[in-house]
Amino acid sequence: MNVAQVATDAVSPLDPSLKERVSAAEWQARVDLAACYRLVALQGWDDLIFTHISAKVPGTEDFLINPYGMMFHEMTASSLVKVDQSGKKLMDSPYDINPAGYTIHSAVHEVRHDVMCVMHTHTAAGVAVSAQKQGVLPISQQSLFVLSSLAYHGYEGVALNHEEKARLQADLGDCHFLMLNNHGLLTCASSIADTFLMMFTFQRACEIQVLAQGGGAELIPIDGKILAGAKAMVAGVTRSAEGMGGKLAWPALLRKLDQHSPGYAQ
Repeated sequence: MNVAQVATDAVSPLDPSLKERVSAAEWQARVDLAACYRLVALQGWDDLIFTHISAKVPGTEDFLINPYGMMFHEMTASSLVKVDQSGKKLMDSPYDINPAGYTIHSAVHEVRHDVMCVMHTHTAAGVAVSAQKQGVLPISQQSLFVLSSLAYHGYEGVALNHEEKARLQADLGDCHFLMLNNHGLLTCASSIADTFLMMFTFQRACEIQVLAQGGGAELIPIDGKILAGAKAMVAGVTRSAEGMGGKLAWPALLRKLDQHSPGYAQ
């Protein structure tokens, strides 16, 4: 059985009438977020039912997040759970949400009103670099984009303590990339597409770093002047209407998804 068959057969949309009961803007956000979950699964970045991606419901402070217990390749627009900032479910769902996911995502959405989407992963390469004292090294072109807007947050155990939210918010500041030490990676942006593209770049930078370190040779750091210039360039890009380029890549990513994992828009 191929991936597309698994994704289609694994689960049906929980409420096929939902599209008629929400705004067009919310439904589009649901479709894009479900697609994002499926893309994460295709990339192999998922961690069974753990980790999470959230997206604001346009025009509100509420957000959508995965039903706790569904695999990422199963996600559909109708199955996503809508909660308010306190974590209360706003529509009936047989699923709860991951409490640690609520803590992390609500912390970001609460203070970053420029952010629509927050993505968190536990990939092997991401966790490996998050365990390194120096963090992301300036040794690849991909790392330049990450280092232009990167913050770090110290590990405090499984994110169930709501008192951690204030410290996470302070550490993130106005950055778009956050390394959760000993834990994983987080990206956030003004669109689902940009958030995915940022995570692609973050993940690739970590993979390159681990591979380069494993080679045993002396690494060549990128010149500090180039890094400073990249920070200015990326800061301008992230403030632009085009964002990080996710808008350009997203249609192509959806075409790939339609081939390998259809059904997300149900």
